[in-house]
Amino acid sequence: MESNDGGSNGQKTLRVKILDWYILKRYLLTFSVMLMLFVPIGIMANLAEQVGKIIDNNAPLEEVLVYYGNFTIYIGSLLFPIFLFLSVIFFTSKLANNTEIVAILSSGVSFNRFLRPYFIGASIIAALMFFMVMFIVPHASKGYNEFIFKYLKKGKEDRITNNIFNQVNENDFLYVSSYDPSRSRGYNFTLEHFNEANKLDYKISAATIRWREKDSMYQLTSFEKRYFTDSLARIESKATLDTVFDFKISDLTPVSYIAETKNLIELNEFIADQKRKGASNINTYIMVKYKRWALPFTAFILTFIAVGVSAAKRRGGMGVNLAFGICVAFIYIFFDRVFGTLAQQSGLSPVLAILIPNILFSFIAVYLLNNAKR
Repeated sequence: MESNDGGSNGQKTLRVKILDWYILKRYLLTFSVMLMLFVPIGIMANLAEQVGKIIDNNAPLEEVLVYYGNFTIYIGSLLFPIFLFLSVIFFTSKLANNTEIVAILSSGVSFNRFLRPYFIGASIIAALMFFMVMFIVPHASKGYNEFIFKYLKKGKEDRITNNIFNQVNENDFLYVSSYDPSRSRGYNFTLEHFNEANKLDYKISAATIRWREKDSMYQLTSFEKRYFTDSLARIESKATLDTVFDFKISDLTPVSYIAETKNLIELNEFIADQKRKGASNINTYIMVKYKRWALPFTAFILTFIAVGVSAAKRRGGMGVNLAFGICVAFIYIFFDRVFGTLAQQSGLSPVLAILIPNILFSFIAVYLLNNAKR
């Protein structure tokens, strides 16, 4: 009797492992096929829309090919959660319509045990998403955005270029009335240096400041330096002056997409630097950081919502499940965008802006799974 029970348990364990592999394979395969089908469609749609501008602006073929390579990674990362969500609904609905889920549960497998391969699949996708958004996507984002502003949005500003105020460090503050990034030149430049007692030590003014790449120096025109010591002012002036400063010309006004182009380590350093400088749009950069950390968790949330939506056999079949799932996905995106905007423009904590939608939809996932168990 003991040997028969042992053999029975061994066979049951084997069947369950085969079931795990069957569902996991469907999970990963459907997701991969979804990516391979829709990303090329996105490339073709984008090419059809932008081909006129690409030709008009004489974009080299090599740069176009690199752009679409970056486009594939960039857009793929943005649509990762949606593709994952729809693929889980698709293959789980097929299992339900073929009464395979009923058969699995009738064989003695609990619903929670049935979810294990989904959890494993979500873990694999989450790990892949984490590695991509932290280290691969930033590089692709840089090339993607640079091509857009060079050829597709030629002449449009990719950063603030007027009335730029920046804190270089604890003691130095600079201002330029306008900045031309294509020429690395700023106009009506002012730099104020404060001493340890927080009193103005000296002030530098110039009609223009230009970065000279060939010798890694700045050139100031109509230079004037005014010293403030014991209530007396001493002025030094020159027609032109070549000098060095403790800042990069690009630091005057980073491009609007700067945070997207930095990997995990670079982004942490950049945010710390911007906090030190007192950047007014620091929440925008912090939101990018926290969204990257939250994205892998969305793989689990959307996976379990998709299972909860599609595990039960419904009249109308897969079409009803997909329609309902798409509605849930768009509501999720809506909440994500709304709270992201509030964090950037209304002072809402970026942590709360990320947590609220994810916690809310985690409860929705639990509710749908509990309904599916019945």
